[in-house]
This record gives sequence, C-alpha cells and structure tokens, in this order.
Amino acid sequence: MAGTTDSPRLPRRIAHFDLDTFFVAVERLDDPSLIGKPVLVGHDGGRGVVASASYESRRFGCHSAQPMAQALRLCPQAVVVRPHFDRYQALSAAFHERLNEAAPVVESVGIDEAYADLTGLDVEGGGATGVARRFRERVHRELGLAVSVCIAGSRTTAKVGSDRAKPDGLLEVPVGGDAAFLAPLAIRELPMVGPRFADQLAAVGVTTIGQAAALDGRWLESRFGKSGAFLRDRARGIDPTPVHHGGRDARSISREVTFGTDVTSLEELHAVLARHADRVASDLRSADRRARTVTLKLRWSDFTTLTRNRTVERAVRSAPELAEIGRGLLADVVAGQGLRPVRLIGLGVMNLVADVVQLSFDDADVRRSEAVDHALDAIRDRYGRRSIARGARPDLERDAGPQPFGRA
Repeated sequence: MAGTTDSPRLPRRIAHFDLDTFFVAVERLDDPSLIGKPVLVGHDGGRGVVASASYESRRFGCHSAQPMAQALRLCPQAVVVRPHFDRYQALSAAFHERLNEAAPVVESVGIDEAYADLTGLDVEGGGATGVARRFRERVHRELGLAVSVCIAGSRTTAKVGSDRAKPDGLLEVPVGGDAAFLAPLAIRELPMVGPRFADQLAAVGVTTIGQAAALDGRWLESRFGKSGAFLRDRARGIDPTPVHHGGRDARSISREVTFGTDVTSLEELHAVLARHADRVASDLRSADRRARTVTLKLRWSDFTTLTRNRTVERAVRSAPELAEIGRGLLADVVAGQGLRPVRLIGLGVMNLVADVVQLSFDDADVRRSEAVDHALDAIRDRYGRRSIARGARPDLERDAGPQPFGRA
C-alpha cells in the first residue's frame, strides 16, 4: 500500500548464560571451608575423572574430563570432593526456572548453561543488558551462584563470549560487532573447531578466527567440505540458528560408568545394567518418550570399545525391559568373544518416539512394570533420587551421572 513502510527489524540479542564452575560452586555452598582452596570434584580412585575444577586448581593445569590422578600430580594440594548429583540437579532446575521467568524464549543446553533470546526486551530498563544484569543478581541472591553471560548477535558469538566473561562477568558485544569481537581470538575458541580441525587449519596458516573469516568461502568448502562453509560464516559472526524454546528434543539417552577395578563377574555387570536401565527409563518418562533402539557399550581392559544395538518392534521405556535387552546384548557379546575384564559398561537408547504406544491386555507384565516405575518416580520426587532403587547394588559403580556414548 502506498505511503506505508516496513517496521524496522530489531537487532538480534542472543545471550548465553553459564554457571561458573557449577559443581565446585555448589560444593562450596554446602561447605564454605572450600572457598579459596583448589578443589576437584570427582572420584579419587585410580580411574577417577575430574567433573569440575575450581579456578584455583586450573592455574596448575587441572580441568574437567581430566584423569584425577593426573590432576593430583599437577596440583597435589587440591581437595577432592565426591560429586552430589542430586544437589546439582536441584539447583540447576532452580536456575533454569528463573531464567524462564526472565526471558520468553529460553533453550536449556546443559545442566549449567542456556541460551535466551533477549531481542527487544525491556528497552526502557536497559534492554538485554538490563535483563541479564537483574537475572544474575537474582541468581546470586537467591541461589548463591555466579553466572557469566555474553550478549551478542548470534549464538556462536554469545557462547564464545560467555567464556571470555568468566569468572562472574557480563559482556555485551555491540550490535554489528560480532566479527570484530571474534577476529583476534584463537580459532580453537569457536565451538565447532575441535583439535583435529584446528590442526588442519593451522597447517594452512589459520590460527585466529579473523584469519578464517578472511578466507574465500569456496576454497574453504573445497578443502574442508561443509565444515569449511560453516566455518567462514561462524568466524564472521553469522549464525542464524534460533533459540529453541525449551531446548531441542534429545536424540538419545544413555548412562555409562568406568569401574575403579576391571569387572569379570556377569552378576556385577547385570546389576550395573539394571541401575543404568532405571536411570534411562526415568529420563524417558521425564521426556514423555519411548525408545525403539537399545544400545550396549563395553570397553575391555585394553581399551577396545564395542557397541551392540537391538531395535524392537514396540517402543519401550520400562526399566525391566531395558535391563533385559541390555543383558541379552551382553550375552551375545560374551557368546561371541567370551567375558574379558570390563573397564566400562553403558546402556543407552536411540530412535526416540512420542509416548503414544497403546498397551494391550497381553502386555500385563509391562503395565505392572511401568506402574512400578511411576510409583518410584513419585517417591524419588519427594524424598530424593537415592531414597529407593529396584535392587541394583549401588556399591558396584561410581555414579558419574549422565554421559554420552563415546566419552571415556
């Protein structure tokens, strides 16, 4: 229509919120004597892994996912604290609940981090920066936790920037300034660039994000495929990926554990599989999903790792069914290779579908099993995760929390 103009589009303001050294921070809330000391959260056995490292310990080269023995060699004076995952989950839920109250579009991407679209919010109260500042103050006041935040024009820049804002900082990249902010940073700081990709880029003289942004897009794609094309855009601060409210649906759910001592007893392995199945089934119920494919992961003492899958006709989510399938997959491996000392065992599910399966009268056992699962959920919601179990012996494993397959 003549005489009309389009309303100007508001500049995107995407924020990445990250709880600083979350596990360590929670342990310090419960034990203030840890404040100021080098702290490693994890298990101190021969095969323990660092779940979180305080800034004091990081100065010595300690970091998460590092073997605990190596971390203690670097920082022998560190205090090792066993993780309390129920406590972390409770405070994580409180953090995400408050963020959802502060912003209309929030995507949770981990126990201690989330994206939020703050575009156009509270213009008279300081805009995106004002929203983030008040949220940080609320979390610190009500939960006692520090949150680092970066606000930028894209998810990629916000993610990189929140690391630069630590500890306990708020950083805003000016509108249109994403590329300039990223340019001097090391190429490894881009989330999509892993060690191998970084080495390949270094071989052609690319060590900073700005150098990658300056390369010809067609050359990058011919040299590195789709990763090259994505790299140039992300390096220039171009990332149109929206914030998905509520987070994206999980494509898989799994639990795994690395034993302190190699296990050669089928009885012990079955008990651990039962516990894994209980945890995976609980996650499926929370997500209102069922699974069509069940996966077993084994790692022998020589670090040989194998996986076995079984796809079922009727999608499952009860703990006994998952455990039974896991035992069957384990039996298949033992029948073909024998039982060798087991370093790690995991159980997972894939091909997740909505919970729309109609059980027939012939599925009475499944109905009873799922009814028990729901009763267990109710008890745990009220009294805590460890208040009741299906009979798996908890002493057979170190509870390392959820871990995706493929990680040690």
